[in-house]
Amino acid sequence: MAEPLLRMTWTDPITGRHGYAVVDTLVEGIAAGGTRLRAGVTLQEVERLAHAMSLKMGALAIPSGGAKFGVDADPTDPAAEGVLVRFVRHLKPLFETMLVTGEDMGTSPELLDRVFRAAGVDSSLHAGLTRSGDPAAALARVAEGLQVRNEGIRLVDLVGGYGVAEAVLAAIEELDLGDPSLLRASIQGFGSMGGSAARYLVRAGVRVVAVADATGVVANPVGLDVEAMLAARSELGDIDRSRLRATDDQLPREAWLTVDADILVPAAVADAINEANCDAIRASLIVEAANIPTTATAERRLADRGITVIPDFVANSGTNAYLWWLVLGKIEPNSDSAFNAIGQTMRDAVPAALRAAIADGETPRAAAERQALQRLGDMAAAPAAS
Repeated sequence: MAEPLLRMTWTDPITGRHGYAVVDTLVEGIAAGGTRLRAGVTLQEVERLAHAMSLKMGALAIPSGGAKFGVDADPTDPAAEGVLVRFVRHLKPLFETMLVTGEDMGTSPELLDRVFRAAGVDSSLHAGLTRSGDPAAALARVAEGLQVRNEGIRLVDLVGGYGVAEAVLAAIEELDLGDPSLLRASIQGFGSMGGSAARYLVRAGVRVVAVADATGVVANPVGLDVEAMLAARSELGDIDRSRLRATDDQLPREAWLTVDADILVPAAVADAINEANCDAIRASLIVEAANIPTTATAERRLADRGITVIPDFVANSGTNAYLWWLVLGKIEPNSDSAFNAIGQTMRDAVPAALRAAIADGETPRAAAERQALQRLGDMAAAPAAS
């Protein structure tokens, strides 16, 4: 992995907490990535995530480089929002000219709106909006898109998981794994990404047989009632165990990896699949909904066992794509436009990575990364749009 263009460690003058900004690549002088609010976040973590953002941009041919931001604070701490405001205020010249950010672990669009306005920046997307040709129209599209609801749920909270489900279905078809209704999935994480991935997999016929939250795993070999579980989950994605069926089992947290399932969807934390647990995995397909959920060593060992991993920067790019397509005016701010575009993107990107991997004798990650970096380099070298 090449060195990033910029690494920055910021120290809050009031609390002494640290914030990090990493610019991995630039395209036409701009880079984008989410802002993570997590106690214990590190510069190394932010750097890895910034590189993943570069790959997402290249995979989707979005004219932006990759960046990432992290603040070492607990999102439940009342002081955390003030730390974020000061972080943005000190980086204001960069956010006004070259850096774009959005929600990530511990943040939301509403929180970032408050933070950026308090810091004197009209939007966390400001630098991207200025490149759209008509910033006012782009901002209006984004604002409308953030308000769209589908079945009572904000569309922006669904598109990421919808894209993951479409990536699973594309991989099933390309790998000839059979009828989706005969396949079983286990999902780690039941927030906006994992929860919506579960919803759309079930609607495609896949049986979701296990879901993990921070407490443990809920499992049922004949399939969970995902819709009922979604209706009863907390805002943080915690499952209400008082609402489970008598036939549902409760298992330890790590059991999501080893249940009898064909598909694993890690949709929670980084490095969830690692050297200590990867040999116990029984599934034949892993589709990464979280950012960097599999260590490099674990992925190599999985490949040696014939287990296919669809990389995060392809499978979980739906939310990033949705917001950028709104900024650039490539889709309308409604559910049909978003779902159609994301579905087609996954049906193109996943088979392309799998076919290139077979042709060149490499992993899907290596193939998709090579393709993404080539597109990113082409965009960086192209003359800027007038």
